[in-house]
Amino acid sequence: MNLLRPVLFSVAVATSVPAFATPAAVPPTARHDFYISAALNKGYVTGSKITTISGLFQRGPDGEWRHIGYNDMSITAVAFDPRDRNVIYTAALSGCWRSLDGGKTWRQTNGWDITEGRDIAVDPHAPDHVYLALPDGIAVSRNRAQTWVRGENGLPDRGKYTQTLEVDRTQAGRLLAGCESGIYLTEDGANSWRRVLPTTTTVDDIQQSPHDPKQWVAVTQSAGAWASADGGVTWKKFPGVPSDHPLYNFAFDATNPRRIAMGGWHYGVLTTEDGGATWTERNGGLPPPHRVARVGIDPDTGRLYASVMGESLYTSDDFGRTWTRSALEGSVINYFLFLPTAAK
Repeated sequence: MNLLRPVLFSVAVATSVPAFATPAAVPPTARHDFYISAALNKGYVTGSKITTISGLFQRGPDGEWRHIGYNDMSITAVAFDPRDRNVIYTAALSGCWRSLDGGKTWRQTNGWDITEGRDIAVDPHAPDHVYLALPDGIAVSRNRAQTWVRGENGLPDRGKYTQTLEVDRTQAGRLLAGCESGIYLTEDGANSWRRVLPTTTTVDDIQQSPHDPKQWVAVTQSAGAWASADGGVTWKKFPGVPSDHPLYNFAFDATNPRRIAMGGWHYGVLTTEDGGATWTERNGGLPPPHRVARVGIDPDTGRLYASVMGESLYTSDDFGRTWTRSALEGSVINYFLFLPTAAK
């Protein structure tokens, strides 16, 4: 087995970083920490003297967004070791970066032949195992990103561009991958894959329900949305979800099993409050054109978040009926992550 040697390169992060204020208050009983990865480039052009701060942000208890980690517009996803919140992984243009000290210092862990990370995931039942989605397949580390191998047995030679990875929280070594040729399932930690849903368009996001681990949903570039009720083994198309334009991601409401939201191009924010029987575009207060890169739902409050490309982060406390411009002006948010608050 040919292990890829990590790049011996690290970066220290400045201790003084800006805070980005938002009027959206954080409830005092919040049980989750909220992280996002965002690219902020408002007003920036090549040669500009404007300084922008992009990368990983955490919402503080005062509702402000604080930058943590390194400045990188290309971060597409973030994951944490469930045993130790100080161990952080990011997927970025240069591959995988890892911090062992809560974001103070970082190290790129991959070699030259692993680049353009699209998503990153940690197995909660085997936390040393880290999975990285790539334009040319999937990389796997079984030693906390110290070394990487390819885990692509069963993926096609053509069509293995991987946009998203989601680990099944109920079973070690089980995860689903969203590729340009469909959804693939592994039950042995990426040693082998099998296709469970063929598509002719990229699968942009896959999510497991917080209410029922057997329920999964996937959204695509031009094939609409799909649902599985048997752990991702078989899939059926969601009725009533349009497919003429890309759907970028999907969010379950942990406070209400009947509420779901999607974000996409042209459609903006699509919501359902009857478990997917009917869908409604809820863009009142969002700037046109309705290009929503990401949606998220706070598992403590049910507050709905939407990232409008190049505009701002917006919030809604009535599930999209009205929206408030919130924070991170000029941003594109690539990832929302809610984590149970770490024990003090």
